Amino acid sequence: MTMLMLRSSIINYSVFHILILCILVLNTIYGDVDINSDQTQMQIAVPVRVVLDMNSSFSAMVNLCMDMAIADFYSSHSNYETRLQLHKKETKNALDFNLAVVELVKNEEALAILGSGMPIQEAFAAEVGEAAMVPIVSFTARSWGLSRNPNPENRYIFRTAWDDAVQAEALAAICGRFEWGEAVILYEDTENGNQFLSHTIKAFQDADIRLTYMVSIPVSAEDSDIEQELNTVNAKQTRVFLVHMNPVLGSRLFALAYAAGMMSEGYAWIVTDRLSIFLNSVDSKTRDVMDGVVGIRPYVFDSNKLKSFRARWTRTMLLSKTADPVMDLNVYGLWAYDTVTALAIAAENTNHSSLSLHVNKTGLLGMYSSSFVSELSKTKFRGIAGDFELVEGKLLKCSAYEIFNIIGNGERRVGFWSGERGITREVEVMRYSKSNNEMKKVVWPGDSIIQPKGWSIPPRGSLRVGVPWRSGFMEFVKVVIDPATNQTHATGFAVDVFLESLKQLPFPVSYAFHCINDSTEEEGDWSANIMLQKKIKEYDIVVADTTIWAPRAQYTDFSLPYSESGIVLVVKNKKPFDMWIFVRPLRWDLWVAIIVASMLIGVVLRVLENGGTVSPNAEQYGLIYWSPIAILAFQDRNMVSNKWSVLVLMWWLFTAFILMQSFTANLSAILTLDQLKFSFSQDYYVGYQEGSFVKTFLTENLNINESRLKGYSSIQGFHDGMSKGSNNGGVDAIIDELPYMKLLLNSYDSQYKIVGPTYRTDGFGFAFPPESPLVRYFSKAILNVTQGPTMTYIERKNLGPGYSSQDPLSSVFSQGTSSLALHQFAGLFLLTGSFLLLALFCSQTSIGPKLTRTTQHFLQTYLTTFNTPVTDANADAGNHGIQQDAHHNHNHNLDGAQQDPQEISETALPNTAQNAGEDGLELLVLPHN
Repeated sequence: MTMLMLRSSIINYSVFHILILCILVLNTIYGDVDINSDQTQMQIAVPVRVVLDMNSSFSAMVNLCMDMAIADFYSSHSNYETRLQLHKKETKNALDFNLAVVELVKNEEALAILGSGMPIQEAFAAEVGEAAMVPIVSFTARSWGLSRNPNPENRYIFRTAWDDAVQAEALAAICGRFEWGEAVILYEDTENGNQFLSHTIKAFQDADIRLTYMVSIPVSAEDSDIEQELNTVNAKQTRVFLVHMNPVLGSRLFALAYAAGMMSEGYAWIVTDRLSIFLNSVDSKTRDVMDGVVGIRPYVFDSNKLKSFRARWTRTMLLSKTADPVMDLNVYGLWAYDTVTALAIAAENTNHSSLSLHVNKTGLLGMYSSSFVSELSKTKFRGIAGDFELVEGKLLKCSAYEIFNIIGNGERRVGFWSGERGITREVEVMRYSKSNNEMKKVVWPGDSIIQPKGWSIPPRGSLRVGVPWRSGFMEFVKVVIDPATNQTHATGFAVDVFLESLKQLPFPVSYAFHCINDSTEEEGDWSANIMLQKKIKEYDIVVADTTIWAPRAQYTDFSLPYSESGIVLVVKNKKPFDMWIFVRPLRWDLWVAIIVASMLIGVVLRVLENGGTVSPNAEQYGLIYWSPIAILAFQDRNMVSNKWSVLVLMWWLFTAFILMQSFTANLSAILTLDQLKFSFSQDYYVGYQEGSFVKTFLTENLNINESRLKGYSSIQGFHDGMSKGSNNGGVDAIIDELPYMKLLLNSYDSQYKIVGPTYRTDGFGFAFPPESPLVRYFSKAILNVTQGPTMTYIERKNLGPGYSSQDPLSSVFSQGTSSLALHQFAGLFLLTGSFLLLALFCSQTSIGPKLTRTTQHFLQTYLTTFNTPVTDANADAGNHGIQQDAHHNHNHNLDGAQQDPQEISETALPNTAQNAGEDGLELLVLPHN
């Protein structure tokens, strides 16, 4: 018993000492434990290391915001069990930053690291933090470099600042709102600048806006270097400039741009928040030279909470005894304040039971860090900079950018941009309205309220419009040089489209035509490819029937096409001589079947109509056999009287109707296919247009031997070559672009036709020097012209009254005329004439009647033999019944009203076809005198 009591005392003593030891170790690692008489709960210190350059005015401003965040948070949450402790580490450069992070992680001195370094430094810290399971939080990192993008699965990296990729989208939206198709970007040659450039390129490509020039300026660049870059971009025609630089370098840039005359009317300058966030810290002289600049920066709602914080921050800053300058409060300070608040909330929400004394080798309290990271990624609250929420648990969610205009020493807000609503006049859009969807008026450089068009007219003041001279195809471009004034005048289809496009531009432009090639040059020396390669840079635009072709895109830019596209084959419209074409729709076996069916139906009708008896009138036999055909021509309802005969004829009519419809459709198809039928042979000689790319297309794409190609320079040349034929030095076919071939067909009516496939091209377009800002404006103007009502007028004015690319009926020119000729049905008329001669011969000659009587006698003998007489009582009774019915009807009519004798005859003789043997229907058998 004594031993048990002693053992129990030892155990209790050991437990007591173990508890004391735990408290001492916990106090050593986490800080002091405050145990007051009024407060019984233990407060847990959570160390967070802050890595800053303590000597900069920016870090001084941020440091003050973080200290105020700690004080404000715990003053309103005094009951929280955790206390966030900020331990600051001074760094002066990137190397110090990296060494500080490694040291903190290695010594296991922090639960989290809060940094404000350059992106390259924070990217390195992200890798270290992932390996050590220590979260790295940055309130200044706006993006990660493409080459140093951290692992997307890294849970230990957080950015509590807005992403630069969103800012690039806002810039693209602003340029799109002002309809600027291109811009020049000037950015600082740092990691941050290179990252922003990559985002801007992508955003502008998505918005179909071209960055014509990208200028990187080192932070240490001399003024002379900056001036040289400004002169280079000023020599370009683009007048929209994006600036992404820190305040020091940006201030120098705008001072030099002002001195170079680039802050005048016609220029547009847009600054990113890399500079605009710090505008309240730049001197008034810099703001003066930035008059008319448009800027964007994160929008922060000026709430009462923010106003109170600004006042307390200013008071605290003035009362501080630091001799170092402090930067004015900006959004980075607000983000730092909210970031510290988020860390404090996450620390409190983390399960404190995981704050054990077990420190592993990979970092401080790995299990607690994992829980802390999970809580931080889902932390949401309303901070002084707006709603704090991490997208995908890593990146601060963007709300809206404010767009402002610098006017003198002040600025004016002109709109907002957000990813959900785009550009709006007010930040909160209750309902859609056109006025709210527009920005407020902007005062541009030079105190101008006229929106810059984004590019400048060349210093000479007018566009140099190049037009080629050619002896042929003047319907498209015709150049005349006045010898007295040496001025160039141009007319034609392409010129009219150009003049109409000028009316659609959003700004007035003057122009002057200039002949590209000397009219004394030989025709064979002219080539569109040579013209574009060697002389395109001498002109602002080339107006001609220039085909948009992929190889030409290497040295020139094209507008959208203004004409039809495609390469087609044109041949002579030869129609085959076939006098029996009307027989071709039905095959011989079907013709035989129709004849046999007609005769069989005639036999059946003879049996049905005569009840099997032999009629004394032989002509009635022929009438019966011809009745299937006669019923089609003479639809007399009294031709047959038996109801079964009517049924037979009805079915025959149905069959004949189907056969006739099929005959008509098949004949139409045969006539059409005969016009389209053409077999191209490698032995044919082919014509093409001299100076065009078609020759290269024929030899490389269609593999036609160059020796069988002949070039022509006009529509008349095409016609002459086709008229001669290959046997007389001409060609068998012409291959060229669709507008030229339609002009040929329109000029020579039905002599030619288009056959075979259409090879795709992009049509005619205006040519420009590479990277010309005019391309976008003329392309939009061409769309308005080609889709407007004036296009048809321009086409018919220059290419003929029957030409129209917008009229579907004009496609008849592609196949020539579809009229049928006499020779196609000569066989039918030949048969008709033969029957007429036969009828005249049999009726009007002395031999004809004898031949007719012989034939009739033969048919009578044959038919009498074929038909066996029926003399049974039923047949006689039937005949007697018919006679009684006729007599009864006759007496009935006499008792009533007076009746026409013809009606009486028809009533008494139902089978009128049997009584018509010597009247008009007798001619259906054989002529009889």
